[in-house]
Amino acid sequence: MPSENIQWFPGHMAKTRRMISENLKNVDIVIEILDARIPLSSRNPEITKLIENKPSLIILNKASLADPEQNKLFVEHYSSDSSACILVDCLTGEGLNKILPAIKMLLKEKIERYESKGMTGRRLFAMVLGIPNVGKSTLINKLSGSKKAKVENRPGVTRDKQWVSTGIGVDLLDMPGILWPKFEDKTVGENLALTGAIKDDIMDIESLAMVYCNRMKHLYPEMLATRYKLGDPASLADIEDYELLCLIGKKRGFLISGGEINTERAADMLLDELRAAKLGRITLDRIQK
Repeated sequence: MPSENIQWFPGHMAKTRRMISENLKNVDIVIEILDARIPLSSRNPEITKLIENKPSLIILNKASLADPEQNKLFVEHYSSDSSACILVDCLTGEGLNKILPAIKMLLKEKIERYESKGMTGRRLFAMVLGIPNVGKSTLINKLSGSKKAKVENRPGVTRDKQWVSTGIGVDLLDMPGILWPKFEDKTVGENLALTGAIKDDIMDIESLAMVYCNRMKHLYPEMLATRYKLGDPASLADIEDYELLCLIGKKRGFLISGGEINTERAADMLLDELRAAKLGRITLDRIQK
């Protein structure tokens, strides 16, 4: 199984942390983007400390890939007096029209003060934060109608801050993705790796696939059984993770000489299909009640 002490803290992420602190005074609000499939694991505890009392809009991105029931629970979980939470899918554009109303609601008193001074229509300034590969650049490009923010399907692409103007009256300060020095809970590191927030070469691919098998047999056994023709979903809980990986590989015909199962190929396939939502809408985090 993967190590309990996954480490991921390149020097540029320490620099980003300093940049966040230095630039908070230049913005009215912080927009924090989370992955709706892992709303707890994709929330950087460092950001919560850094932004202090600044109003925040939490965007659960990739919401169309996540479990609808869990989406509702997490929207409630992250909504408070000083923060709002909305569901968005940056690729399809779903939910983007909720962003400006949410910002105006959170900054209602500040906007009213501006208007009382005759500053009606004054542009607002927002810092956009999130872990690598969570969809920050895609969101910014959708709102700006341009390709100003670099977009690549790999973590750690944006390395420097940049201001981007949008058509909704809000200027966005795009910051590099920032992870944190140590994942105290190994589940967090595993979930980040499963969804591609951490580079695949940081963990053994077969071990990661076994983690995924374990998550799925407990959270979504019906989806797993249906997709890979595994029979009775209730029986999956009794199968060891490695055996389950082998069974899926066998069902898919991933065999090599002598009838041995190619578990590495099976692991690659499982992670590809997870990230492409081939099994259905899945949320790997759960709110503890």
